[in-house]
Amino acid sequence: MDKLLITGGNRLNGEVRISGAKNAALPILCAGLLTAEDVVLHNVPALQDVATMLKLLKQMGLQAREEDGIVVLNGAHIDKLEAPYDLVKTMRASILVLGPLLARFGEAKVSLPGGCAIGSRPVDQHIKGLQAMGAEINIEAGYIHAKAKRLHGARIVTDMITVTGTENLLMAATLAHGETVLENAAREPEVTDLAHLLVAMGAKIEGIGTDRLVIQGVEQLHGGTHTVIADRIETATFLCAVAAAGGDISLTNTRSDILDVALDKLREAGVIITLGTDTIRAQMSGRAKAVSFRTTEYPGFPTDMQAQFMALNSLAQGTSRVTETIFENRFMHVQEMNRLGAHIEIDGHTALVTGVEKLIGAPVMATDLRASASLVIAGLAAQGETLIDRIYHLDRGYDKMEVKLSNVGAQIARVK
Repeated sequence: MDKLLITGGNRLNGEVRISGAKNAALPILCAGLLTAEDVVLHNVPALQDVATMLKLLKQMGLQAREEDGIVVLNGAHIDKLEAPYDLVKTMRASILVLGPLLARFGEAKVSLPGGCAIGSRPVDQHIKGLQAMGAEINIEAGYIHAKAKRLHGARIVTDMITVTGTENLLMAATLAHGETVLENAAREPEVTDLAHLLVAMGAKIEGIGTDRLVIQGVEQLHGGTHTVIADRIETATFLCAVAAAGGDISLTNTRSDILDVALDKLREAGVIITLGTDTIRAQMSGRAKAVSFRTTEYPGFPTDMQAQFMALNSLAQGTSRVTETIFENRFMHVQEMNRLGAHIEIDGHTALVTGVEKLIGAPVMATDLRASASLVIAGLAAQGETLIDRIYHLDRGYDKMEVKLSNVGAQIARVK
């Protein structure tokens, strides 16, 4: 099993190219199930989750050609309407095949999902929405069995804001008969990116980027071409890294307009941020100032950046309060941070972080994807060597992170 060995204390200087967004690429790949024609995707990141999704789609009969960040999908020969447990258990986003399969083929059998152990994330909102659209759904032996001769439009109000729920129902609605209205829809940029691809494929969607999506179903969708948006979480992770370790880096192929809250918090911490058309430059000297925040749905502070900012706060001047409202188990990195010398106390859904002047390298273990990134940030700023175990979590969502960091001066290496 691979590990990362980091010798901390190096400032970061240079340029990093940001990859396509994992959380946009996964639903966009599933959209290839909605048509028999070619869907051409650019800026697809080379991630373990993307490889898993492509493996799942290929075993259904979806054809996929991959080359240098370009993926060409063709769904003309899909012959298996099932997502088996052995693939779904490693990645919760596999549930996103449910809506497209049901809408186009009238049937789907999808294993209940797995993934990071950061919270329950139930799929009941997906099921409730599809039932409102006329699907007959049974759950047995760990599988969701769904059938519908043809889905019909409905007004769906989800009990909670759910990103994958919105994406599943949005894809299903594109081929449903009549009008579907999704109220309380997720507004994340990755949802918006999926909607733009669907429109390029002939879908009729109004309200893109808002919490009310109105979809007029069509008989069939055609092929299309789309470029996956930049990964805002990868972008913010590298910004936190330079904020903690110091330095001057420029991030290219990215977008600042979907990062407002994170950028505001970085400025508050003392980072000098300069924005270009598709670039963000971050300069940091001296010790960061502690920043408090509360995670919430977009456009609020993203839960996927909580751990990375906590790493920064661990070294900051002052005390910060971090409140997690999205996932109930998302403080598992705290114990590992404290092994490095951080001073973090947990009270329910809130962590109180008292900044220390230095962290000391130690062996630590990654517990989930974003926790992995937080430990990398802490290791970059710590004195001595930090050895991070279970970095397969990191590979699920960061494209060659250690290579990109090495290129800007970090002493970091993958070891067996």
